[in-house]
Amino acid sequence: MGQISSGRRDLLADRLLGVAEFSHAHWFFGNLYEALVKIPHRVAASEASRELPRSPFGAGSPGRYYAPIAPINAPAAIAALVAGWNHANTRVWLIVAAAGSTTGAAATAYLLRSINPELFFSPQPLSEMRRKPLLKRWYRVHAIRLTASAVALAAIHQARTIRLGTRG
Repeated sequence: MGQISSGRRDLLADRLLGVAEFSHAHWFFGNLYEALVKIPHRVAASEASRELPRSPFGAGSPGRYYAPIAPINAPAAIAALVAGWNHANTRVWLIVAAAGSTTGAAATAYLLRSINPELFFSPQPLSEMRRKPLLKRWYRVHAIRLTASAVALAAIHQARTIRLGTRG
């Protein structure tokens, strides 16, 4: 395989940053909305029905909103870091973006594997006594995820701004 020319590599980095910025904005504002309106409280307390099954992609589940775009967050930020590595003026921002994105992805993986199945997808809602500590832990991890996505989004935006400024 041959080397990618500098111009093509720059174009690739720019496009990856665009994808990363869009996907991280989607992720951040979706997560912020989810916390502000307490979607987890509603989903965790809902009874199963034909209209609202207790499943990751049932009506009312945020999974429907995140599934199409969330899986590209960390890969786009990491790929932008690799593609833009040769530019010292954006390298730190790209590292911060990739680190924030990876941290957020790890927090999401923890929630999806450790808390969400019991809290949201058990056949019936948990009792208030069992639900309350899980919701508390969910919101704590979600705060980490929200912070990580905000950091990643801000760093990606800064890297894009610098790159646009150096062209003109």
